[in-house]
Amino acid sequence: MQELLAIIAKGLVDDPEAVSVDRDEPAEDGTIVYHIHVAEDDMGRIIGKQGRIAKAIRTIARSAAIRCEEKVMVEID
Repeated sequence: MQELLAIIAKGLVDDPEAVSVDRDEPAEDGTIVYHIHVAEDDMGRIIGKQGRIAKAIRTIARSAAIRCEEKVMVEID
């Protein structure tokens, strides 16, 4: 999942070297939180107008997690 999120984020930003994806330990309900870190200048590109790109990234992550029988959340830092 980390690789998938990193590939998506690197394709959207101007500075792909600044992209990193961290994973938190599963919470009590089994939800895993992924944090996408990008350069300050690329925040607008990864969020998109009215958050549309961020919503699409979260939808893709949830769809991939269903195949692995996991619960995920994606936060953009």
